[in-house]
Amino acid sequence: AQIKNLMSQLGTKQDSSKLQENLQQLQHSANRLAKETNEYLKELGSLPLPLSASEQRQQRLQKERLMNDFSTALNNFQAVQRRVSEKEKETVARARAGSRISADERFREEQLVSFDSGEDWNQMQSQEEDVAITEQDLELIKERETAIRQLEADILDVNQIFKDLAMMIHDQGDMI
Repeated sequence: AQIKNLMSQLGTKQDSSKLQENLQQLQHSANRLAKETNEYLKELGSLPLPLSASEQRQQRLQKERLMNDFSTALNNFQAVQRRVSEKEKETVARARAGSRISADERFREEQLVSFDSGEDWNQMQSQEEDVAITEQDLELIKERETAIRQLEADILDVNQIFKDLAMMIHDQGDMI
């Protein structure tokens, strides 16, 4: 729910470096919890079966329910991760397009400037600030691209957890 809330703010006026950092931390924590839960489910599967048939049935049903609930939560998390990744990519694409446009405009302006006209120092200072802002924007774009790569790696981790979960479900079916 927190991740969805933060995701809905991506690409809006509320979007900020802090928001993106919080989102990354939440996603990383959720990914870590998914990995831990997967390991616990594996451990649960390796526990010895109780002696009585009714206890075995109860344990099997509980394990099934846990695995189904985990699978549902994992599906939801993965869908949100993919949507966040899409939104981040859209934002980076817009920022890159914006930086290209401003760089092209600046280049054209520089071509039109004549140093023989006694250009004002303030105007030169302003152009230098524009370049600095663009470099800062490019740095932010690079940070976002790094975050996207991390998110994609996390999505691959979740895919691996799904494979492990499918194997556990298959193994459980073999035991029955």
